[in-house]
Amino acid sequence: MKITDFAVIFILLFLPFGVVSDLRVQNQREVQQLEMKYTSALRTAVQDAGVVLSQNERQEREAGYGSDKFFRVDKEEALHTFLHSLFLNMGIDGDTVAQRALLDYMPALMVLDYDGYYAFASVSYTDEHGQAVQGPKWSEKKPYAYVDSVGNSVGFTLDNYVHAYDARNHRWVEGFQKELQGQTTISLLNDPEAFEQVRRSTIVHSIQEDLGRLINLHNEKAAHNGVSYTFTLPLISQEEWYNTVDDVGLMAFIQGIPVGDRYYNNYGFGGGRVVRKQAIIGGVEPDTGMKYFYRDSCPAPFKATERFTDEKSAAAAGYFEYKCYNEYK
Repeated sequence: MKITDFAVIFILLFLPFGVVSDLRVQNQREVQQLEMKYTSALRTAVQDAGVVLSQNERQEREAGYGSDKFFRVDKEEALHTFLHSLFLNMGIDGDTVAQRALLDYMPALMVLDYDGYYAFASVSYTDEHGQAVQGPKWSEKKPYAYVDSVGNSVGFTLDNYVHAYDARNHRWVEGFQKELQGQTTISLLNDPEAFEQVRRSTIVHSIQEDLGRLINLHNEKAAHNGVSYTFTLPLISQEEWYNTVDDVGLMAFIQGIPVGDRYYNNYGFGGGRVVRKQAIIGGVEPDTGMKYFYRDSCPAPFKATERFTDEKSAAAAGYFEYKCYNEYK
């Protein structure tokens, strides 16, 4: 045989392997692009929802002076914003069939409020006409509740404020942990370090336990609809859980979306915290008449005359910076 014949045979033998390999690489590239698209859409949606969580028109629902974490979240507006953003970035805005299909891959959505949380998931319930219905629905608010071995109960919040029942004295108390320390027989309130550890673990455990229950219910529904994928509780590190429950926010979980030869699983968290900047105060030194500016946490010995949003504005108005050397600076 001529050498050209051997070359033709070689090409015929190995060409299919090259084509298959090229197709596999192309498929992996498309899968990665899809996963990036889904991840971007999910993160954008939870961030957009987190922004509107703390927006409301009623002053009594805003963050109080006692705690910058106290909000009454607007879960309905957050849900609407989340879904609108997710559908838009997924490219299915206006496609109700695709939207319903996507919701089948979302076992649960959690909204963390100041003193409890809400779960949005598909459940069985009775509607206003007395008919059994299966569909997505908000749960009642579930408190961050803890009960110790002697019957004391503590309702935690996202900061150190508590509602607690003193079982020995048969009375309810409320306030910040440091205010209640030594005032009750509840040992947890008398130990700041143990209090903080139990507070965080109670919030995380409550959400994890409820999320696991909702995912199991979602699996039953999926199996009934012929879906073979098994939804599971996401693996989230304890440190990430603790960071997540630090402020009001929204958690969303997506699992089981087919992408190539595997499934897309992810979760996202959007926080709704508003960080309030300390106001800049302008004051006048009574003896010299010099004008100084300082933050409102600084106990400066001046009579306040003006308020500014930043140091630059105060300096432009002729005020000099006052160096505050106290522990609050």
